Amino acid sequence: MADVVSNDRRRVVAGEHARPGSFITSTAGLEGVRRSIRSAIRETVSDANATGVVVPMSGGIDSTVTTVLAVEALGSDRVLGLGLPCHKADGTGVSDARTIADGLGIEFELIQLRPLLESFEEIAASHLEPAASADDGSRDRPNERNYAIGNLVARLRMCCAYYAANRQSRLVLGTANRSELLLGYFTKYGDGAADAYPIGDLYKTEVRALAKRLGVPRRIVSKEPSAGFWADQTDASELGASYDVIDPLLRRLVDEGTSIDEAADAVGIDRETARDVVALSAATEHKRAVPPTPGITNRDDGSIE
Repeated sequence: MADVVSNDRRRVVAGEHARPGSFITSTAGLEGVRRSIRSAIRETVSDANATGVVVPMSGGIDSTVTTVLAVEALGSDRVLGLGLPCHKADGTGVSDARTIADGLGIEFELIQLRPLLESFEEIAASHLEPAASADDGSRDRPNERNYAIGNLVARLRMCCAYYAANRQSRLVLGTANRSELLLGYFTKYGDGAADAYPIGDLYKTEVRALAKRLGVPRRIVSKEPSAGFWADQTDASELGASYDVIDPLLRRLVDEGTSIDEAADAVGIDRETARDVVALSAATEHKRAVPPTPGITNRDDGSIE
């Protein structure tokens, strides 16, 4: 389909465990996923000759599942968890992350990012703000600076993760799932920067099912998904629908190649919402692509047109 990201699904289990177009939620399917992800983590780390991995831990379901699988693949001594809070609202998540880390027996480091953010705002941000203008339209975009700060914090987190990885010869495991990747619901060079995405082939629906299979605490599985850009911000409010709606829609659009109208009707949502989801996927294609070059290839005689 031209109007939605073209991205063939790379199934991580054998065909008998996941029917084409279905979610992986059966016991056999989830165990197949579990084995495949563990194997992929081990292979990736071995190929890089790395000593282990770093996982930024928010206390949410995605980072928890990623960490559990990393420990199963490599052992607790080769997994470093990072708690990287910046706002007061991050407190509960960090507490959950530490509890998970302690339960898994992994090293866990807590780094408060608020001083880094304040230093950036003092030293750099004031010089980079757009010129004040009465007609710049900013009044119609009240959360625009919140997004910029949220993206900045995501990039600060990844700076910490890669510093630790560089100093300790580790790889950074990203925690994005398939739903987020297809929608571009991540920060470019923030949580969108990683050496591998262990759960990147799984829709949020499947991550929830796998979390239950792994024994992730119910309070974490049932948390309202949020990027944490500001207080009370949720994925559903930003995306225009919950993952319970978005995942079946994406599955039909991407995995099955169904038209937008047919997919919307099948899922039971209005077509405008379905088009908004498709537009979001298309608009964020640059996040999933390698940055382009001009495509200059003629080096024979030095003439370039």
